[in-house]
Amino acid sequence: MGDRPRSLHRLRRTIPRAMDSCTPRTTDRAVSIALPVLPSAAAPHRASFGSRRGWVRAAVLAGVWIFMIGHLVQWLAIGTTLAPIEPSESMQTVKDGIITVGAIFFAVALLSTALLGRWFCGWGCHWVAIQDATAWALARAGIRPKPFRSRLLVWMPLCLALYMFAWPLFYRFAVAPWIQPDLRWPGFTTHVMTQDFWATFPGLAMGIPFVLVSGVMVVWLLGSKGYCTYACPYGGFFAPVEELAPMRIVVDHDRCHACGVCTAVCTSNVRVHEEIKDFGMVVDAGCMKCMDCVSSCPNEALSFGLGKPAVMIDRSASRSAAAAERRWDLSWAEEITLALLGVLTLFAVRGIYIGVPLLFASGIAACTVFVTWKAWRIVRDPSVSFHGIRLRLKGKVGRSGVIWIAATALLLAAVTYVGVLNGITWLADRADAQVTLPAEYIFSTDAQAPDAAMQQSAERALRLYALVAAAPEGWSIIPAGWKQVDLRRAYLSAAIRDMPAAERLVRNSWERDGADESTAAVIGRIIRSFLSRSADAIAWYDEALGAHPEWQRLREEQVTWLDQQGEYARVIQSARQGFAARPNDLLAMRRLSLALVERGTMPLEIDEGVELIRRTISMAPDNGFAHAALARGLVRQQHFDEAMAEFGRALELEPNSEVIHSMFEEAKAQRGAAGSGG
Repeated sequence: MGDRPRSLHRLRRTIPRAMDSCTPRTTDRAVSIALPVLPSAAAPHRASFGSRRGWVRAAVLAGVWIFMIGHLVQWLAIGTTLAPIEPSESMQTVKDGIITVGAIFFAVALLSTALLGRWFCGWGCHWVAIQDATAWALARAGIRPKPFRSRLLVWMPLCLALYMFAWPLFYRFAVAPWIQPDLRWPGFTTHVMTQDFWATFPGLAMGIPFVLVSGVMVVWLLGSKGYCTYACPYGGFFAPVEELAPMRIVVDHDRCHACGVCTAVCTSNVRVHEEIKDFGMVVDAGCMKCMDCVSSCPNEALSFGLGKPAVMIDRSASRSAAAAERRWDLSWAEEITLALLGVLTLFAVRGIYIGVPLLFASGIAACTVFVTWKAWRIVRDPSVSFHGIRLRLKGKVGRSGVIWIAATALLLAAVTYVGVLNGITWLADRADAQVTLPAEYIFSTDAQAPDAAMQQSAERALRLYALVAAAPEGWSIIPAGWKQVDLRRAYLSAAIRDMPAAERLVRNSWERDGADESTAAVIGRIIRSFLSRSADAIAWYDEALGAHPEWQRLREEQVTWLDQQGEYARVIQSARQGFAARPNDLLAMRRLSLALVERGTMPLEIDEGVELIRRTISMAPDNGFAHAALARGLVRQQHFDEAMAEFGRALELEPNSEVIHSMFEEAKAQRGAAGSGG
């Protein structure tokens, strides 16, 4: 074996290095040596193995990312685009009956999985691309993460999927009739196009840690596709649906020589050689049809073809025998304890104070389970290693082991701390929910103090929110929650008519956390609540929007208030500034067009408004209110015949709108008074 062929692939397994003498080792680091996989003389089809599909799949996954980036760029350039093609958008469908692009996409992916298996996970998922890139980079660094094998944690994806997609339906139809009888199913609507593409996605402050934890660290700790195995809620549905698929990785037993290459190259952590031996095909729901095993088989024994659905195969005997031989990483006591830890971690970090997305929280929970388990093993076992680093050797904890235990303690302390903040915030929100006064009333000039019960709830919520306010006033050292807490405190302070405290809170937030549209809106509302401060309110809106002309929601609030104040020239001026800041934005275009048509005093202004409305209709032709607005403009131009036609179109689209009917009757009266058809 000394003259080993260069073409012979070498597998590496971490084992202690052979000693030259009986002198004890002085290093804490294990050393890897190469173990050859000998080719079978009866099957000389390939001199070496290695996936020939890897770069093809990498190119496909790169194409997925290019498409996603192109989708984002198109929205930024035009302002309107196809709604996110994201399975999580299906939550809007099951919760509110809104059929989204993401829901349609998820349904198609599930149906195709029932035929082809989990091909989408392997070839179409952008998150698999990140995990595979991480695994590739680790391999280049000489690290091949060992799959973490847990019997209970593997159920977390299904539980998350049921929580996301089944619980809303169960609550609405089985629970709500008893505790919330006024909650009715709204019926189905569609949402295909959007102007706010990024509304349901996290910002960079959350997105970057999300990628690092759920795309990188999860692979380093749990093995290749660790997120798919232990944290992905979509996989929670893909896995059971895959059981129905007739298309599978199948084996030609005449060619198979049980060399184990298929298992060695599988990046989905499937024990392919056991599956094909026992069942003649791969039945493991974790198989993502990456085809690495097919392209790597030195005997060309594997292929993707027609087989029997896994749900029809009795796997009990073979699986029990395999389980007896296989060594799970966790004992049953550890399984139960760490499963409980995973659930608690998920709820602790998922809470509303920081607003960690569920898909991020699941990744944190999975990583926390592994890190804690490894720390426990350092304490319990005489020898423990991680990627070749000896954490403990023959009863002696090395420096790396001490660092691991310390890091675990800090991690658990951080999770506990965040859980406490989230728990207090949850209690505060429950008290806050009892204060049912609308913001329009609270910040109006004629608002009154609430009744005694509501006053008590507001004061309780204020005390609890104060605990999670920014340190040193409160306990929070996490900036992510400071602004929202102070905005709620300002709302409650205003509700109990403590307006100076409300203004102090939001202005402190403005100075500490930076300029923010929602904070600017609350400051404006507080100033407007004083009849004597109208000039201050005008100045505040001008200052905020002058610095941030892109803030369309604040501008809408300003324009509405100015219109109520009779400041029509300022209404048109502000609407023009908003349109200039975002000339392709449909909302900005509608705002200016309505301001010109309704409040314009010169024919040129009305003409400009009518042309802008025609542009909005070309962008959204099925908006009945846009046709009604166009009709109003045509009436002001004395084009009554065309106006009546537009009102007819508006009523076709919105037949039950009392507002449009009222406009129509008013226009007919104006036409009669004018004594002319246009």
